Amino acid sequence: MVIATVPTLGGQDIAEFTTDLANSWGIGRKDYDDGVVLLIAPNEQKARIAVGLGLERELTDALCQQIMDEKIIPQFRDGDLAGGIDAGADAIIFRLNRGLSSHSPQS
Repeated sequence: MVIATVPTLGGQDIAEFTTDLANSWGIGRKDYDDGVVLLIAPNEQKARIAVGLGLERELTDALCQQIMDEKIIPQFRDGDLAGGIDAGADAIIFRLNRGLSSHSPQS
């Protein structure tokens, strides 16, 4: 998982920018496609959670949007960029820990 802030998207669509960044940085394991990127472009007031295909069961588009709407954006609106990033990262990590532990073998 990577959290990145950028001064500008350079006119590029945030979804495309995030995917390009994840691919160029090699986020996640290649054979599992399990990377997660939380990208923040504060000057353009945009943010996105991008998830590799290997984690889409755990972090669906709907869940990512819910995290944005309930955890990240309200903090940003209050002028708390760091708080929004922390809240978003915590929500993502919580969901991944919960989802991955449900797939572990029972003792």
